[in-house]
Amino acid sequence: MNAKETVLAVMKQAATPLNAGKIAELSGLDRKEVDKAMKELKEEGAIISPVRCKWAPAE
Repeated sequence: MNAKETVLAVMKQAATPLNAGKIAELSGLDRKEVDKAMKELKEEGAIISPVRCKWAPAE
């Protein structure tokens, strides 16, 4: 599983908006990897920000 898939899986499992630090903590990924994956997911429209500084899957 690549970093983007891992980030999305963690977000879906949490079922609540998360910030990058919490995603890194839950996934075991490096914070820089999480930031890069989230940037790509934002550009693809795969994640949305329902709360300031927190992200959730766009479903």
